[in-house]
Amino acid sequence: MSSSDIFIGETIGTAVLILLGGGVCAAVTLKASKARAAGWLAIAFGWGFAVMTAVYISAPLSGAHLNPAVTLALAIKDDDYSNLATYWGGQLLGAMIGAALVWVAYYGQFLAHLTDREIVGGPGAQATRTKAIEAQETGAGPVLGVFSTGPEIRNVAQNLATEIIGTVVLILAILTQGLNNNGDGLGVLGALITSFVVVGIGLSLGGPTGYAINPARDLGPRIVHALLPLPNKGGSDWSYAWIPVVGPLIGGAIAAGIYNVAFA
Repeated sequence: MSSSDIFIGETIGTAVLILLGGGVCAAVTLKASKARAAGWLAIAFGWGFAVMTAVYISAPLSGAHLNPAVTLALAIKDDDYSNLATYWGGQLLGAMIGAALVWVAYYGQFLAHLTDREIVGGPGAQATRTKAIEAQETGAGPVLGVFSTGPEIRNVAQNLATEIIGTVVLILAILTQGLNNNGDGLGVLGALITSFVVVGIGLSLGGPTGYAINPARDLGPRIVHALLPLPNKGGSDWSYAWIPVVGPLIGGAIAAGIYNVAFA
């Protein structure tokens, strides 16, 4: 596949991934959404279906990595780093586009949510439990969770370990069950398997940090959150932002090493 196919495929695929994945987060979070408070099951399955849809769309062009940790793991597995930057560039751009599209689709809901004094504070606002929790999350604005992840308990070692563990599970599943015949991306059956693995990771390991398990999925939307003209949006929590980038990359490298030793 050519460099242009890789870049275009990863941009489109990752944009679809974040549009649908971030979309379910917006649907569950934002005021005046019909799916508000639908819960963690909706988020876990929404992200799983987002992965499946994005992979099927982009696989013919790029192999549907859609995740810098997947690209790094495949590069280590094959000892070929020639397309690493092309994949990563498309993934980051696609994630930013997808996050911007979530904002467009939920524009009215973002405004309603961020101008509600019970949520963002102001004269006459009540000290709700939601506000109290958000106040504890230093630097994280009230809608940041629509765009990127954050921990329930801020413990650097635990948060990093959780992201590493979740990513190892994801990458091992892809390397052992999900690859196409060429071994350079996800196959037709692999897309379905990977989607259910993502759901499983969300249900089992997503509680502590929100399971980024994908650097582009977290960093791209976080940048968009910082740039968007959202009223009362609060901070983008940059002090935490390195964990969902570094953790998954470490996890991808570890998984590739395990695969090369145990399965190759």
